[in-house]
Amino acid sequence: MINSERLQKLLTEMIDIYSPSGKETELTDFLQAYLKEHNIPYEFQEVESERGNIIVMPESGECDTIFVGHIDTVPAFDYENYVSDIYENEIYGLGAVDMKGGCAAMIESFLSFQENNKKDFTAGLALVVGEEESGDGAYALSKDYSFRWAVIGEPTNLQPCYGHFGYVEIALAAYGQKVHASLSKPDKNAVKKMMDYLNIIINYIEKDVSDIIYNIRDLSSSQAGFATPDRCEAYLDLHLPTRYPIGVLTAEIEDLIFRSFKNNEVNYSLETIHHGFELTEKGMLPQLIKQIFEKQKFDYNPLFFKSDSDAPILWQSGIKPIILGPGDISYAHTKEECINFNEVEKAAETYLSIMNEL
Repeated sequence: MINSERLQKLLTEMIDIYSPSGKETELTDFLQAYLKEHNIPYEFQEVESERGNIIVMPESGECDTIFVGHIDTVPAFDYENYVSDIYENEIYGLGAVDMKGGCAAMIESFLSFQENNKKDFTAGLALVVGEEESGDGAYALSKDYSFRWAVIGEPTNLQPCYGHFGYVEIALAAYGQKVHASLSKPDKNAVKKMMDYLNIIINYIEKDVSDIIYNIRDLSSSQAGFATPDRCEAYLDLHLPTRYPIGVLTAEIEDLIFRSFKNNEVNYSLETIHHGFELTEKGMLPQLIKQIFEKQKFDYNPLFFKSDSDAPILWQSGIKPIILGPGDISYAHTKEECINFNEVEKAAETYLSIMNEL
């Protein structure tokens, strides 16, 4: 059994501590004090000066399975109003669903396991930093520790994801010539070039690889005043099913671009590459999760995780990650971010059941 009142209090306290990527120290200090208060031994793994991951391990120092949650968030939309609020059974606030809800559920499962079983942990816990930016916390974890399996508490509506889309972040730049606005020519306007640039890529995706998810963001131009801008920049996110080889796809896109533009007109840079993966459902931990879902009479509909996460970083180090967490990802990174507390409770119970069965 878990302690629901304690779980809700922990979650709201975590939300009330602002912890954007790179500035997680106040929250890690709080969580270290919380674990110490509840007699949970932990290690602090430094990622950079005074900033790092919190690791809970069995007394033996070894285990096959690690529960992983990131404690950082995106920056607040409104720094004066990012804290928690409860309406009926929904908990609102920055990070509620992505992913302090999952982290709180994991912590509660460890506390409950200790109280209920009076024996050593059967798994580890890693509360990592930096997922929303560089993934430096996950890189540090995979460098210093070795595990067979990981359960990552990203929001999946509490459905297991044994597959994960690949992710590519592309930085785009277009260059033009600054001239008086009344003398503007489309072929010299950096914004117009960027529009053409993006259309080439989007047309290719929609025609030839239509199940790739793309997102255009952070489109901006140089401050030109009453003149044509000489520079325009944008980022393009691509989320790819595992059947698409990232190297082949990006080479085809680059070839299309440089058939249409000269080298000094555009720039194309791959900022982030995370390869997707797919696990068999016949493995030890997937079978265990399926049995637990059947026993608890939960719906069992395995999915692919289509967003980016720390999972590919762990996968590339030889750890097999399963994404399983409370909440609806459509609320993540929005002003109305929230999570249903019933699902957080179910997540904590599920994590506890996994630990009990390992």
